[in-house]
Amino acid sequence: MNQREKTLQRFDLSGRVAVITGGSGLLGREHAVALADCGALPVLLDINDAGLASASEFVRMASGVTPLCLVCDITNEVQIENARDQINQEAGLVSILINNAANNPKVEDGGAKQWSRLENFPRSTWDLDLAVGLTGAFLCSRVFGAAMAENSGGVILNIASDLALIGPDQRIYRKDGLPNSAQPVKPVTYSVVKAGLVGLTRYLATYWATAGVRCNALCPGGVENNQDPAFVEKLTNLIPLGRMASRDEYRSAVAFLCSDASSYMTGAIIPMEGGRTSW
Repeated sequence: MNQREKTLQRFDLSGRVAVITGGSGLLGREHAVALADCGALPVLLDINDAGLASASEFVRMASGVTPLCLVCDITNEVQIENARDQINQEAGLVSILINNAANNPKVEDGGAKQWSRLENFPRSTWDLDLAVGLTGAFLCSRVFGAAMAENSGGVILNIASDLALIGPDQRIYRKDGLPNSAQPVKPVTYSVVKAGLVGLTRYLATYWATAGVRCNALCPGGVENNQDPAFVEKLTNLIPLGRMASRDEYRSAVAFLCSDASSYMTGAIIPMEGGRTSW
């Protein structure tokens, strides 16, 4: 085997089983394609049954691999444990976990009492957003990561955000003609969840290092998805590369971070946001 073949072989995920939470989402299905293209079997976990069916077809058409799809509420540890047992029986031991699930409500004009503003932000929404985005990642890491540590190791990849590293620039959400008290903003929970994933990443990276479990975080920027052109213009003015990401643009980074190509990397927090956090 020559050096080129050795380098490419480090990206080979043949025989590995990869769990992706929030698997029916915009990026969840893209992560699945990235890993399937490298030989892994993706397992999509999501609470959205119809969304899973759509994501499964997307992954199959894009990669030729039909993922295993399981309806699972990742805020419920019993459901996660049941999913783990089913995966072990049907596909084998999980060696890759991507904590991708998160609530990300659209920032819209909510009228005179704008719900997303800190002063009005509902406690119930706070609890739910943290339960899905942060507690869910903790529970999945505990269930699947502990199994990796007991076996031959593995990889946990947390999907954070550029807003884990910087505060949201609320100016890009402003609407003309509204008073400050009614202006929509990016909700506080998004920043808290994503920053929490950075802390979780560093904790897990050191906690299970000797057990062969690596943990890193990817911090994507905004993904183009038919947003309002005025919003896109405001956002891209904050990005040195001058554009949002395409939805498939994170695939290669995910493949790298989940494969042996990144075997000497753990605890890393990797911005991939067109340079936004450099300004």
